[in-house]
Amino acid sequence: MDIIHISDKDNVVVALADLKAGFEVRFDTCAFSLNKDVARGHKVAFCDIKQGENIIKYGYPIGHAICDIKQGDLVNTDNVKTNLDGVLNYTYTPAFVSPLNTDKYAHKSFKGYKRENGAVGTRNEVWIIPTVFCINTVAKELGRIGHDLAKDFANVDTCIAFPHEFGCSQMGKDHLNTQKSLAGLINNPNAGAVLVVGLGCENNNIEEFKEVLGAYNHERVKFLNCQDVEGDEVNHGVEILKELLVFANKYKRETCPISDLRLGLKCGSSDGLSGITANPLVGTVTDKIVAMGGTAVMTEVPEMFGAEQILMNRAKDKETFESIVNLINDFKNYYISHGEIISDNPSPGNKKGGISTLEEKSLGCIQKGGFSKVSGVLDYTDHVKVQGLNLLQSPGSDGISTTALAISGCNLIVYTTGRGTPFGTAVPGIKVSSNSNLATKKPNWIDFNAGPLVDGKDKNALSDELLDFILEVASGKATCDEIHGFKEINIWKDGVFL
Repeated sequence: MDIIHISDKDNVVVALADLKAGFEVRFDTCAFSLNKDVARGHKVAFCDIKQGENIIKYGYPIGHAICDIKQGDLVNTDNVKTNLDGVLNYTYTPAFVSPLNTDKYAHKSFKGYKRENGAVGTRNEVWIIPTVFCINTVAKELGRIGHDLAKDFANVDTCIAFPHEFGCSQMGKDHLNTQKSLAGLINNPNAGAVLVVGLGCENNNIEEFKEVLGAYNHERVKFLNCQDVEGDEVNHGVEILKELLVFANKYKRETCPISDLRLGLKCGSSDGLSGITANPLVGTVTDKIVAMGGTAVMTEVPEMFGAEQILMNRAKDKETFESIVNLINDFKNYYISHGEIISDNPSPGNKKGGISTLEEKSLGCIQKGGFSKVSGVLDYTDHVKVQGLNLLQSPGSDGISTTALAISGCNLIVYTTGRGTPFGTAVPGIKVSSNSNLATKKPNWIDFNAGPLVDGKDKNALSDELLDFILEVASGKATCDEIHGFKEINIWKDGVFL
């Protein structure tokens, strides 16, 4: 298959491979030739499109033509402009699909770490969390030593530090967001034990931070305040790490149902095939996991703009609908308050890969959420509370959004990509490529290839393979980002420095 007409409503088709000018496009309703060379993932006019007419892809408008476009012409940023503009009013028109029959998956499970609070980890790691950037080097040295020490503990996967840029000279809500972000990471079920390392004089000093953290298990979470330590704080920290490793080592992998999965959904470095292969494939898996009682969390709010009404119509009730409206409009107002244009997306890499407008990117992006009802809406730093598909407030930034998923309690992330990225966060990330070329070119980045869909592979069959792979990773199989040490965090800053 060289070219696809995604929806009968579309007035564009998408090249599934690099095609030369003169290539004959044949469908039941028409036949025409390409007027220019077309790169994989890029759009071609299925019919003549007049200036001002909407460009339709996925069955929805992705912008409008700024000039007449002839059948067979390229459709891209040279002749398309977004329709997005400002804050909107919305109407709730529920549109649900029938739940999946999950009988064939009833026997499936994974081996996870059951925690006392009922959450389940897919990893059993000891994490080192600095309260402030000033202490990052100490935290990293403790992480290096702890990584070696962890090798002697059969049930501990690793010990790792997560340095960050903040924790002091912040004000108000911005400072509180940093505290709540770190607290969310500490409470992530993949952390079997945590050492919190502070300096002593920072705004986010340990005593202040404990107020935000709330109740905690004193054996699982311990603190090191470096200004209080006589002599070398690293040596003191190592002794605490030894205690935490002993504590974490008591956990063992046990059989857990799919309902214990908290799956983060993320796409980054997308191309024109992301919304045709990788994202719909992940969406099929999402529907299966949700139908079996599991939880999925989708974020990147700006990459819902232009597709938000679809999600709103899937809200489980009117209250959830209103929460999605607030999620979308609050983020638009965030842009406007900083004098930014809400449609200033996609990125240069997205455009090179065939995505022309934010609506087009969003309509492809939300397919990771399948067709499940939206059960909950989370503010940034909120912890998941309800089963099913949740929407989480966060920007599209790869580092911030993946970290936000970990903060929310996700124990695994599925990350689709068309152009590739090595980035990984605190919890394992399964990279799913939209095309086989990327999977071949970057095997050190890509864990699973959705490219065979272009060659006619059955989507349901491939989604079963992806589900099995997810369960393998949840049971301990290392992902590329884990193998190569791509594990870091990024906190969302929205405020001034002192």
